Amino acid sequence: MSTYPDPPPHASSTEPGDDDEFPITLGDGALDHLAARLVNGRLTGGPVEKAVDLARIENAVREILIAVGENPDREGLQRTPARVARAYAELFAGLRVEPASVVTSTFEAGHEELILVRDIEVISLCEHHLLPFHGKAHIGYIPGAHGRITGLSKLARLVEVYARRPQVQERLTTQVVDLLMKQLDPRGVIAVLECEHMCMAMRGIQKAGSRTVTSAVRGVFETDAKSRAEAMSLIIGS
Repeated sequence: MSTYPDPPPHASSTEPGDDDEFPITLGDGALDHLAARLVNGRLTGGPVEKAVDLARIENAVREILIAVGENPDREGLQRTPARVARAYAELFAGLRVEPASVVTSTFEAGHEELILVRDIEVISLCEHHLLPFHGKAHIGYIPGAHGRITGLSKLARLVEVYARRPQVQERLTTQVVDLLMKQLDPRGVIAVLECEHMCMAMRGIQKAGSRTVTSAVRGVFETDAKSRAEAMSLIIGS
């Protein structure tokens, strides 16, 4: 039986509790428990088997093992197809979540200055080779004139939802800023991702340790060099 870590603590004492948001109900269209955890941090929701064709993944993995010259029936590999199927259901759980659902709550704070969350862990799979890339995301925004903000953990959850898909780092970076611009109506959003890609470290050129940096800016960060420089100085200072 798989085990999962406890839900992360709230990032701010002033943000709404995740436990009170996005109730997961069983029935048609309900999230499975792996997808639901991305939204509210709890193992609610329905069985994975109803959302993901685990048997089809198992059959495909078995064929891959045969194709590379292995014996999928030997002791060490007998349960590998099932394990891989479950792992893929978890690694790609973001495909089954509407990203906007994790940033639906905002609250009045009267804050109109930069809010920046640094060093958000990123682990995703490159869509070209289905090998991992991992690193850190730094996400910042300046609230709009309304002064409304969202919970800090929502920024981390948004990164996680987009990361739990076959991805490229460039698209992941822009998806985060575009969604925040749409949901929060802020004056501006900035995102910087720094990741190491296993498709460069384990195969091909085999350059372990190299890191790829991508950035995306919207709103005031595009038009105001001073605001952009302030955000970048805080990010680089990490």
